[in-house]
Amino acid sequence: MRSGIAASAALLFCAPVFAQTFTKCNPLQQTCPADTALGKSITADFTSESSDFSGSGGGITYGADGASLTVASQGQAPTLESKWYLMFGKVEVSLKAAPGTGIVSSFVMQSDDLDEIDLEWLGGDAAQVQSNYFGKGITGGYDRGAFHPDPTSQSAFTTYTIDWTPDQVVWQINGQTVRVLTSAQAGNQFPQTPMQIKIGAWAGGDPSNAPGTISWAGGQTDYSAGPFTMVVKSVTATDYSTGTQYKYGDNSGSWQSIQAVGGSVNSGGSSSGVSTANVPAVSSTSGQPVPFEGTHAQPSSTYVTPGVYPWVGETSTATGAAASCYTGRPDGWTCSDTGKVLPPSSAVRSHPASTSSPSRASPSGAASSGADDRSTITGTPGPTNTKGAAVSTGPAPSTLQTTAPSSVIAAAPSAFTGAAMTMSADRMVAALGAVAGGLALFL
Repeated sequence: MRSGIAASAALLFCAPVFAQTFTKCNPLQQTCPADTALGKSITADFTSESSDFSGSGGGITYGADGASLTVASQGQAPTLESKWYLMFGKVEVSLKAAPGTGIVSSFVMQSDDLDEIDLEWLGGDAAQVQSNYFGKGITGGYDRGAFHPDPTSQSAFTTYTIDWTPDQVVWQINGQTVRVLTSAQAGNQFPQTPMQIKIGAWAGGDPSNAPGTISWAGGQTDYSAGPFTMVVKSVTATDYSTGTQYKYGDNSGSWQSIQAVGGSVNSGGSSSGVSTANVPAVSSTSGQPVPFEGTHAQPSSTYVTPGVYPWVGETSTATGAAASCYTGRPDGWTCSDTGKVLPPSSAVRSHPASTSSPSRASPSGAASSGADDRSTITGTPGPTNTKGAAVSTGPAPSTLQTTAPSSVIAAAPSAFTGAAMTMSADRMVAALGAVAGGLALFL
């Protein structure tokens, strides 16, 4: 029996991973308002506030060196966000990354349907920068991130370039190409819809973050060693397409479906002649989970984000009504004053279930090996729902079932899988009791 449980758990760990993502309106799922198009070239000088960008998340000041994005305390995540989108184009950013263990500096291009192209710097590793990409908010595997030498990322202003066409994405540092991703390599994960620019700093090492996020960020952030500041001098952006707005013609998410109002979608661009043969080998690839929520807001009303970055949980209240006690319960099982079925006290103590705080789930997506066969693990991978296989180790459903309504406890979405676990309080307590009883047989 134990080997069967282990095998089922392993299947959950090996399943394709979908990130818990959020967009104000996902064009893959519904008709959305058109995006404002850049349709030209601009340069934003951040020695003063720019009319092309809006700031959020606190901690943003402007001075002779540019915009300082400072993380000084828990919850701060200063972000600069463009007021327009580009449909294929070239973006150059001059910046200095923030120092500090657990501090993450990011330069992100992101679309409404969650295509994304990234550069990210870890404050505890001043010698490297990480490039990454996503298509439609799906992580799939963790082999798409790559690290590149960048020894002066925190000590001097460096120019970073992302050049994006339908054929490829080119990442450059001070004009030198460090990576080329072709559409053939990325397949249906290739970013190809109108993108907005987001530049920010956040504490991936915040103690409240998931352990996997803290590990990826390089360790826990010590705010007493701060403040930690990322400085953005300027952004130069060229839109390869023209017009005033970009609209999704359908829900395919393909670049051919994008309509340029008052202009045209240009599939050309300066990067089309870059050959992968001239690109230096990356210093290493990322073989560990990248916390995709770093560039996305959490859709649940029980979560808030101070900016683009990390999730901050608030208390959510479970709903339900008091119930009469089920008369067909097993010998030795009792009922609480609210009607919940409780196992013998020697197996499991009773737990209040009126409220629950949404703690961060494990990187695996939080599977419960003690669930009965009516409990499921559900996720929301973009436009469709996936249902994980339930693991049955407890008594048959008829033994525990009650016709009265019961409280529901919902676990927080996982940082990596977007999975949320929902189980009635009665079932949870009964299942835990069954697990404890089963383990006793082997002791």
